[in-house]
Amino acid sequence: MTSIVAVSSSLPDTIPIARFQHELGLTDVQLRRYQRFYGLSEVCRAPEAGETELLLRATAKLAELRGQEQRVKYVLQARTMPSPLPYPLTSLAPLQAELGLEHASGFVVSHHACASGLLALDMAGTLLAADPDPDALALVLTGEKTGTGKTQSIPDVTVMGEGTAAFLVSADRTGRDRMLGYAARTYTRFGADFIMGDAAAKDFQDLYGPGLTEVIGAALDEAGCALDELALVLPHNVNRLSWIGVCKALGLPLEKVFLDLVGHTGHCFCADPFINLQRATELGRLRPGDRYLMTSVGLGATFAAMVLEH
Repeated sequence: MTSIVAVSSSLPDTIPIARFQHELGLTDVQLRRYQRFYGLSEVCRAPEAGETELLLRATAKLAELRGQEQRVKYVLQARTMPSPLPYPLTSLAPLQAELGLEHASGFVVSHHACASGLLALDMAGTLLAADPDPDALALVLTGEKTGTGKTQSIPDVTVMGEGTAAFLVSADRTGRDRMLGYAARTYTRFGADFIMGDAAAKDFQDLYGPGLTEVIGAALDEAGCALDELALVLPHNVNRLSWIGVCKALGLPLEKVFLDLVGHTGHCFCADPFINLQRATELGRLRPGDRYLMTSVGLGATFAAMVLEH
């Protein structure tokens, strides 16, 4: 049974997206649309910090890791983008050294773009289930830098943030959050270009609602859970408007979607659902026994959903 043992997150200071208008190439009309309709007023950024520092900030808050380092057999970094540096100059090796985890097997997961966080959680559970040590743990790290102009935003969709999250995974059913069902679907016709052209963007927009609805249904079926049994949906924080449409298609009340952070973090790559999990738990939005749904969509394009029990 794949379980999240503990989760932590780190959010840099927020900056009004209006400050990035020129960098993002937004007209005044586009900026107002982002603010009024997409619900994107601010974005969390840390210009002074590199990616390794950002990930260390999240792991520093993961108190459950302290004293348990030798139990960690795997370190997975879930990335939207391929590693920005050639091996061995990646952010993962310095992280393992800093955390005392050089003994663990470490690797990057990026095949599902922004949905790679959910893939990494499922993969961690698979590795741990096959490990002969029943007490073994995996550490998953999510979030990255907006290092180039191309990675600062998804045009006419969202602005990227630099929040990070870290979480421990076990194969023990007594973990705090147990995975009940997971589904992912990849539509390879969107994989040719990093930034989609007008025709592909229109095709993706048309697919977005049905694609997300389909994987949510598949994850619920695997979990043996009905939509109305969900206490909360922890989304990828692309924008508020997209969730209004998805909720309408599903027949899901919008208030069940945890959108509290959309206007303050921006879309933090693979980290969004786990940042939302940490914050929702902190706010008491999840009670023992509650079932909830995590979602994410990665350009390329992969739609993913996961059902867990708190």
